[in-house]
Amino acid sequence: MKFLKLTFAFVVASMVLAGCGGSINATIGGTVSGLLAGNSVGLTNNGTDAITVVFNSSGTNFTFDQKVSSGSSYNVVVTTQPTGLTCTVVNGSGTVAYSGGNVTDVQVTCSSGGTAANGVVSASITGLASGAQLILLDAVNNVPTDTLTVTGTAATAAGTALLQNFPTSLSVGSNYTVSVGTQPTGHTCTVTSASGTISSTTAAPSAIVTCQ
Repeated sequence: MKFLKLTFAFVVASMVLAGCGGSINATIGGTVSGLLAGNSVGLTNNGTDAITVVFNSSGTNFTFDQKVSSGSSYNVVVTTQPTGLTCTVVNGSGTVAYSGGNVTDVQVTCSSGGTAANGVVSASITGLASGAQLILLDAVNNVPTDTLTVTGTAATAAGTALLQNFPTSLSVGSNYTVSVGTQPTGHTCTVTSASGTISSTTAAPSAIVTCQ
């Protein structure tokens, strides 16, 4: 009888400890979609646990290094955007269940361009020699606003277009004009489709930059 009482007390104590939080830890993770070969995105959970997720052709999954105790919150944000892409987080925040189950449904989606409510003017650059540096300017509503520095690669030198986004998001109705601020050494770059208005909810506009 005494043995049964001790066993019952042990079981109750174990259940209380599990329900109090802190004794069961869970990993926080998910998937990244839309990254391109050679791209990576920087993520942080709760402002301290930072990781870099690199493109993987067989599937890009991630798990943060630090576990979060049951009953505690998590908050995943993008801290470093990949070149030429913008990444957003879905299911990025919540509270770890007291059962301690791992969180695996954080979704990070990356894409080029933007939407009208958060429009991003981009530039498509070709002909820029590897290592050569080009500086582009974007005037928004006739006010100089953005600077974009582009460094050429072997791909751009061979004629492959490199898509780069200006850093500032624009609202619907904003007018933009892209121009060359500083020509790269040994090149003359020209801009076509340089001006427009953020007016659609689909892909952001692109200026065409050709270097010779």
